[in-house]
Amino acid sequence: MIDLKALRENPDLFRSSQKLRGEDPLLIDQLIAADDLRRTAITEFETLRAQQNTLSKSVGAAKGDEKAALLENSKKLSADVKAADAKRAQAEEAAHKIALQIANLIDPAAPVGGEADFKVIEVIGKPRDFKAEGFAAKDHVELGKILKAIDTERGAKVSGARFYYLTGVGALLELALVNYAIASAVKAGFIPMIPPVLVKPHAMEGTGFLGQAAENVFHLAEDDFYLVGTSEVPLAAYHMDEILENLPIRYAGYSPCFRREAGTYGKDTRGIIRVHQFEKVEMFSFCKPEDAQAEHKKLLQWEKDFFDAMELPYRVIDVASGDLGASAIRKFDIEAWIPTQDAYREVTSTSNCTEFQSRRLNIRYRDENGTKPVATLNGTLVAVPRTIVAILENHQQKDGSVKVPKALIPFLGMDTLVPA
Repeated sequence: MIDLKALRENPDLFRSSQKLRGEDPLLIDQLIAADDLRRTAITEFETLRAQQNTLSKSVGAAKGDEKAALLENSKKLSADVKAADAKRAQAEEAAHKIALQIANLIDPAAPVGGEADFKVIEVIGKPRDFKAEGFAAKDHVELGKILKAIDTERGAKVSGARFYYLTGVGALLELALVNYAIASAVKAGFIPMIPPVLVKPHAMEGTGFLGQAAENVFHLAEDDFYLVGTSEVPLAAYHMDEILENLPIRYAGYSPCFRREAGTYGKDTRGIIRVHQFEKVEMFSFCKPEDAQAEHKKLLQWEKDFFDAMELPYRVIDVASGDLGASAIRKFDIEAWIPTQDAYREVTSTSNCTEFQSRRLNIRYRDENGTKPVATLNGTLVAVPRTIVAILENHQQKDGSVKVPKALIPFLGMDTLVPA
């Protein structure tokens, strides 16, 4: 939720932000008008209620005909107060609905443009030259079959397209990645969490996933639950309607994640890059707003540390304005090199959401001036399937075996994945 006070003071800033995101700037004017009606309705209601309180005191002191007349006036005023209260509630709901459609105020430092207009911040590592090594790189699907680690055919048979089984060393590799990620997060001071993955509408709406991202959310209509696409949702909602102390508070949530992948027909249909269900370890931070930018850099560094440990070539990009989610003012992605696609592909991201989510979820902290919304930030430490893709393809050997990154050997119990 945006800051209404800030919007009223500088509406042009918010109009510009909407334009940079490719969103409707007219919503700003609609919200200002709706907020004017809301404020007027609140004033009318409070004025009538004050008159009602004054009249109630007069009735108690009056007698005879005067009391009867005051009682008659009291009935009429009571009806007027009830009507004004209904008008106030209606005006507040109308303004709230418009406010929910407006994205967070974008960081001026974010690159301007669409999906292809990102800025490369740094490139880490050098892709292998498989041709110079004397063999052609196999893709993760072929390697998964050789190793008996990935079974997409039976996944499709049981659940349909974009589902898969991790089998044998594939399953062990997932567990090793998750355990290494959690151990790394705990070492960095994060509290490990295994959150629920079915959440109520308010939790999903509060984190901003029922706006532009709603088409990718699985909804169980009969029970009115949502399946989360990231543990960011239950981690953010964990402290809703609370006042926090001793900031920052950092959590590392491990959960399955579910995404409909709407609008991606024909994209990444081979293998496990774009799937409906996957596991992820997500970092989530509650901090003071003035510390949010520094916290964002820390989350990015923890992500970089993880992929350095996986011995993978990757790059870090600054995501462009039109490709940001509604909650984020700025987002950095890590993209791992995928040899058989001759391209970098997103494996993690980290977003600074400032007070946008905490206003919706009513999460505050207290300082010398009272209570204020906290800032929230999120960052993926490991999204399992895409990381498995990157490890298999980058560390493959000529015989179809795959070298295990040194950091994972203690968790996996082997230094090489060998053909089954």
